[in-house]
Amino acid sequence: MTQARASAPRRRRAPAPHPVSVPRFELTSIRWLDAILRWRPLQFTLIAATLGFFVLAILTSLVGTPVGNRNFGIIFVWIVWWALVISLLVPLAGRLWCAVCPIPAPGEWLQRRAFITPRPLRTLGKRWPNRLKNIWIQNLAFLGVAVFSAIILTRPAVTGWVLLAFVLLAIGLSLLYERRIFCRYVCPVGGFIGLYSMIAPLELRVKDPEVCRRHKTKECYLGSENGFGCPWLVFPGSLKRNAYCGLCTECLKTCSMNNVALNLRPPGMDLLVPKERGLDEAYKAFIMSTCALLYSAILLGPWGKLKDAANMEDWRAWVIYAIGFVAMNLAIVPGLFYVATWLSRRWARLSHAPTRRLFIDFAYALVPLGLMAWIAFSLSFVLVNISYALPVLSDPFGWGWNLLGTRDFPWTPYFPARIPYLQVPILIIGLVFGLYIAWRIANEHASAPEQALRGVVPIAVFLLAATLGFLGLYLG
Repeated sequence: MTQARASAPRRRRAPAPHPVSVPRFELTSIRWLDAILRWRPLQFTLIAATLGFFVLAILTSLVGTPVGNRNFGIIFVWIVWWALVISLLVPLAGRLWCAVCPIPAPGEWLQRRAFITPRPLRTLGKRWPNRLKNIWIQNLAFLGVAVFSAIILTRPAVTGWVLLAFVLLAIGLSLLYERRIFCRYVCPVGGFIGLYSMIAPLELRVKDPEVCRRHKTKECYLGSENGFGCPWLVFPGSLKRNAYCGLCTECLKTCSMNNVALNLRPPGMDLLVPKERGLDEAYKAFIMSTCALLYSAILLGPWGKLKDAANMEDWRAWVIYAIGFVAMNLAIVPGLFYVATWLSRRWARLSHAPTRRLFIDFAYALVPLGLMAWIAFSLSFVLVNISYALPVLSDPFGWGWNLLGTRDFPWTPYFPARIPYLQVPILIIGLVFGLYIAWRIANEHASAPEQALRGVVPIAVFLLAATLGFLGLYLG
């Protein structure tokens, strides 16, 4: 992947940290699980199931009731799906959602001219530009959705049009370009899932990279009669992080050397792979953390005017709000972090490491705290609103149906008084995990533990201040 990289250091270089052996348990050594993952119709079956819910979400959003808490699209996309992805799938299984996501499916089926059986791909043969082989489009797309999020999350018709636009864009890109260009470089959801998937304890890796180097045919990337080439344009033999592996298991099916495995490993190890870090991912960490803080302030804070501005009650107030929102994400928070990085470099005397390099590397310490902040924020509205799911299952369009007999199930907020007691330990876990990642990154650049300690102090202050900001909003 082409990303901006720091220039090579010109002065003294700190010794490289000794490689640490990471314990792994190979899940594909379990025969029945390996057989399921190699079953050719597996992904189609799962996608077909999620596609049904997705189509229903679009239809109910566009032609159903405009009352958000009675509309299937609003409740199941922004309450049920969001809670499932951000609180369970991403932290535990990485990009597992990407393996069953229905958004790219229609375009991919057109591209493959098949649902299950491998066939040669058919596109217009265009190649994605090298200068766009990064996640900057995903960053800007997520930020664009985030600016309008108060409207998207509460107005069913807007949700429906946004979801439909994603599908149409994915189809168009599948007909123009090879494989899953939409997922890899464009999808705003895929951007944050990829970032936070690096924390997950689940990984797909090759068993022995040397086998891949010696093997010439590379079916895992090019495809074979057993499966398609990697839809994500990733060569498994050089895969070191979860960020761009969609867990589709095509390489598991195509590898003739039986050299691909699904493993369990300690969480967060991908954040410690220095060679793969880039400015685009660093900014994704800033955007996700800042948006979590701003959403908490808008939706949970006492500032009614801020909430009205986000809801476009007055377009002039919304313009000011949007400018401030974007500035916080792209300039103010990254700027404060840059100051912390500069102080880190100065206090620890890391003159051999450019400030820009440290800025990129230390940004990955925000990833654990950002994920935990999103989980804590999600609890504040998911537990309060999840009971709406039962009525809309019986009456998805809000037309008075009672298909399952649950239409009149009352709104029941779950544990509202205990939510802060859940949010506090979640944020503390994120803070501690982030401090650990910052310490490990500092050791990559330092020549002694004392130097690493001095270097990590400003980053620790930044992480602590962010955690206190979240706690102030959640505890009132």
